[in-house]
Formats: sequence, C-alpha cells, structure tokens
Amino acid sequence: MERKAPTTWKWLWVHHDGAAFAVQSRLHPGTGHRGPSGGLSLKLVHGEGSRRRGLLTGWQCGTMEPDGASSDQTEPRSAENKTHFKVTRFIMEAGVKLGLRPIPVATACTIYHRFFQATVAPAPYDPYLVAMAALYLAGKVEEQHLRTRDIINVSHRYLHPQSEPLELDSHFWELRDSIVQCELLMLRVLGFRVSFQHPHKYLLHYLLSLKQWTNRHSWERTPVSAAAWALLQDSYHGGLCLRYLPQHVAVAVLHLALQCYGAEVPAHTEAERPWWEVFSEDLTKAQIDQIVLDLIQIYTLDAEIS
Repeated sequence: MERKAPTTWKWLWVHHDGAAFAVQSRLHPGTGHRGPSGGLSLKLVHGEGSRRRGLLTGWQCGTMEPDGASSDQTEPRSAENKTHFKVTRFIMEAGVKLGLRPIPVATACTIYHRFFQATVAPAPYDPYLVAMAALYLAGKVEEQHLRTRDIINVSHRYLHPQSEPLELDSHFWELRDSIVQCELLMLRVLGFRVSFQHPHKYLLHYLLSLKQWTNRHSWERTPVSAAAWALLQDSYHGGLCLRYLPQHVAVAVLHLALQCYGAEVPAHTEAERPWWEVFSEDLTKAQIDQIVLDLIQIYTLDAEIS
C-alpha cells in the first residue's frame, strides 16, 4: 500500500482590503481538490486590526454578524447555515463515493441550495432526502446517471456507519419512492430550470492564461492551481453559486489562491488595467472582496462545526 505524505499546516498572511489576517492552510496529498472534508483547508486565525474594523467595514471579527444584528435574529440563520453546510458536505462525499465528476456534484449542490432558497422557511423537508434527490437529478442533468439503489446504500452508510446494509424490504422501497417523489417536487419548485453555468470552465481558462503569463518554474513551485480548484469546490458549501456570476466566482477564488501563497501576476503594477478586468470586464475589486469575504465565512463556519 502506498504511504501518503503527512498532512502539514502552513502559515499564510493574506492582505485583504487593507487588513492583514493570518490563515493556516493545508493541502492533503493524494485527495484531489476537496476542501473542508479533504484537499485544501484554510483556517482564519487572527486579523491584524480586524477587531477595530472587521475583515470589511460593518462586520465583527469572530461572530461575522452584521453590526446592529441581534443574536436572537442571527442564531436561527446560523443554525440553518450549519445544516446546509453539513448536507452539502454530505453531497460532496457521497458524490465521490458514487464516482461522480466535479460538475455533477456542483450541479447537485446548486439544485439543493436553489430548492431551499425557493421554499419558505421553516420548510418541512428533510435536507438529507433533498440532497439524495439532488444527486439523483444532477446525474440526469449532467448525463452521468445514478441508480437510486446506489444513492440509498451510500447515504445509509454515510448517515449510519455502524449499521448493517439495508435489505430490499419495504423500508428500502419507501426510501426509493421518497427520492423519486422529492425529485418531482424539486423540478416543480425550480420550474424545471436545473441546468446551470458553473465557474469551472472559466477557472480552467483563467489558469491556463495565467500559466502562460508566469515563469514556468515559479508556477510549478507554487500550488496556486490546486488551491484555486479547492477553493472553488469549497464555495459550494455556501450560497455563492446563487449570489454571484460564475466568471466572477472563478476570478475571486483565483485571486484568493494567489494571495494565500504570496504570488503576483507578472507586470500587474505596470498594466493599464487590473488582471481581473482582462478576464471579466464588468468585475470590480469591491465585488472580488465581497466574494472572498463570503468564502472566508464558509471556512469560519467549518471551524465552528468542527
């Protein structure tokens, strides 16, 4: 059996909107580009000056709740966000065990988030059942079909790791019928709009372009590409796919990956316009900062759950 290299934490200083904060990062060898559940992990550790001004103006360090918001208002939202975080992590891990490619997994996460965005909270839907139906539907949308039996077996093993495999009894067939009925409900709620543009193709194009601009040896020494893919996958733990354009998310994760490793785009300071405007003309630095802030909040939520 091949022995995996040990996972090590690396300290990184990220300068964001004039404030410096420290993060710890680790890249798990041999795990591809999976994030909080594997691959690259980031931990927000300390913000220099962030206690007096927040990571961005109007946010409090630690709790990350807006100024003036009461704890009574934020607690239900925080609990809901934690639930969705856990369930999207389940979607990603189940997707890996089912052999899904990254795009179908991203589609399943987007379907899941859009469904709960379209329903009135508190909704009487089991989030894990919705997640299983989202995986089933995403497989159809992205033409990587899954059997309901495989989804049920993988989900049962994930949620009940100590129990025996399910028998083909009435309980199994009830679960299967529930997934199919939930899939039909999701299609009606989403108006049958279940095909999405994802940031993956944009990020691939941007990375190939950036690689041509950069010195080859410098590019190979710095795992910016792996970090950007990991950040992109981790973004699906939250609702970034609902709030921002896919090309904007791709630029933002690339921007954060460059910051994490202290890498700079060649001739950026001498250029007539910023490098991100070359990739997306309608994108501003303020929008990048907001996307990065939302992504950092996902890692803060991961730390709270862990």
